[in-house]
Amino acid sequence: MIAVALPGIVDDFNASVSSATWLITAYLVIMASVQPLAGKIGDGMGRRKLILASLTLFLAVSIGAALAPNIWAVLAFRVGQALSISIVLSNSFAILRQVIPASRRGKTFGMVEAATGLSAAAGPLVGGLLVTLADWRAIFLVNVPVVVIALLLAWQALPHDSKSGAWKGFDYRGALLLPTSLVAIAIFFLMLSRGAKPTLFIHVGLAAIAVSALLLKLELNHTNPVFQPRFYKIRGFAAPSVSVGTSNLAMYSLLLVIPLLLTARGGYTELEIGLILTSLSVGMALLTPLGGRLADRLGRRTSVVIGLTISAIGTLIPAIIGSDIQIVPLVIGLGFVGVGIGISGPGGRTSAVESIPSKDAGVASGTYSTSRYFGSIIGSAILAGLIGIDRSNTNGIDTVFLVVAISAFTAVLASTFMKSRPEAQD
Repeated sequence: MIAVALPGIVDDFNASVSSATWLITAYLVIMASVQPLAGKIGDGMGRRKLILASLTLFLAVSIGAALAPNIWAVLAFRVGQALSISIVLSNSFAILRQVIPASRRGKTFGMVEAATGLSAAAGPLVGGLLVTLADWRAIFLVNVPVVVIALLLAWQALPHDSKSGAWKGFDYRGALLLPTSLVAIAIFFLMLSRGAKPTLFIHVGLAAIAVSALLLKLELNHTNPVFQPRFYKIRGFAAPSVSVGTSNLAMYSLLLVIPLLLTARGGYTELEIGLILTSLSVGMALLTPLGGRLADRLGRRTSVVIGLTISAIGTLIPAIIGSDIQIVPLVIGLGFVGVGIGISGPGGRTSAVESIPSKDAGVASGTYSTSRYFGSIIGSAILAGLIGIDRSNTNGIDTVFLVVAISAFTAVLASTFMKSRPEAQD
């Protein structure tokens, strides 16, 4: 919904696209950096209470975003949304990792990813309708009834758990350095794509490298790290992490650039733009259960390679045609991307989470999500730089489409290194 509403937010607050894109980038940075932290806390002190508290927070900040007086207030509440949903995601997948046997994990994760896909499919359509009937603030208010229902279901269904000393020896420095590193990297890519002055570009790049190196050094030497670089030594975790990061870079860039492209052309309402974007998310929703079954029957690697190949083929259409692309080929390309992402999703996450022992399921799920959102962070930062303030910069859009295709095929290559079955015992 935020992709459809972004042009309206830009116009309402007279903001630049680069500034407004931080509504996406900041959300992704928090999602990437908080999920390992949230997963580790959940592993130690219990997941039910964290999920219930985070849903309550999400409800409050959604109302705040709808009432925000300026773009900076919207940004602050978006950060609150990211913080709360990060806790839900990492701990929910950890619960599934514990209660579902390996033989049915692909199917079960596929069902969860299908629910996510259905939400994604509804998002652009519902968002376009809400913005058309009301304005962009309605996309935040619509969360209220959804979250209330989620709270009631979580209260009834989630298993009770107890404290077990999550804060003993807690990695406070890692919890601080992880988001700092991701913000520095996002700014670096933003400046890279915008052609910043060499001296400033070099300083930011060196700062990003220094913070990231310090983070890795601390986490490798910490006995209870928030971020787990050791996980990336495990092939069953590393390969799907790289593939999901690069495929997410491609998908997020498409979701964000298309509304800006069509708005710059003129003649398209928010509802029409939402319908066009739905061609991507519908494929995700419909094919994700199949992806889960394929992951169980054919193995994790085969299902992911098939899915990501289909997705990469879809990205070739806008990459070849460019910013002059018409609606029919655009919808076809988006459809291929959505189908491929849907098929590949369950196998990738299943492989990553089951490659790590069950006791670390929460931090494993969170670390995998860090990889996923890292790609999205880079994509949104590059997009902001290439499009800039002038939303009619078609040359920048052509470059975005090219970056999308390269990222999609990189994801296919990375997925070929995956394992087909679990490496770790339950």
